[in-house]
Amino acid sequence: MRHADPVSTAPPDGPAAGTKAPRILYRQARVQDGTDQAEVFHHAVMQGAMAHYALAAREAWAAVLPREGCAWAARQVLYTTLVATCDGRCVGFIEIDPRRHYVESLYVWPSLARRGIGSTLLEHAERLLREQGATRLGIDASLVMADGLERRGWRRVREEWVERGGQRLCRRHLEKSLTAC
Repeated sequence: MRHADPVSTAPPDGPAAGTKAPRILYRQARVQDGTDQAEVFHHAVMQGAMAHYALAAREAWAAVLPREGCAWAARQVLYTTLVATCDGRCVGFIEIDPRRHYVESLYVWPSLARRGIGSTLLEHAERLLREQGATRLGIDASLVMADGLERRGWRRVREEWVERGGQRLCRRHLEKSLTAC
């Protein structure tokens, strides 16, 4: 599959002098990625969302999905799942529901955030959906990523509050056209 071909990416300005940028490869998820997906999700919520959500809200959010690899591997049957890997380990992933043209989830390991991994996963998802005839893509984005998506051309449809474990979390439903301008 073209969208799952390994692709490497480095920060736009290249690695700092004397350091080597991590090599990130993108591919279709495998069952053995489930354990890493569980950890990426947990840490992205608990650490990556600290600036946007209180501890109780993050704990409730993280508790929504099990921290067990088999549960995440089972989700690979429900959603088209693409992963970003570094040294063979999943460091980011996107789950797509191609029937609804919807991003179910997108998470990146917190220390690797803001390096283009999530954007590249989205680009692969968009290309895959375009190839399948989709003309739009939707996502319910947390406050962690909503502003960035809007700056990249996603349109805010509505802001909403969801309940997770007795906690209310704000998110935005966004859409993006997949047709050429």
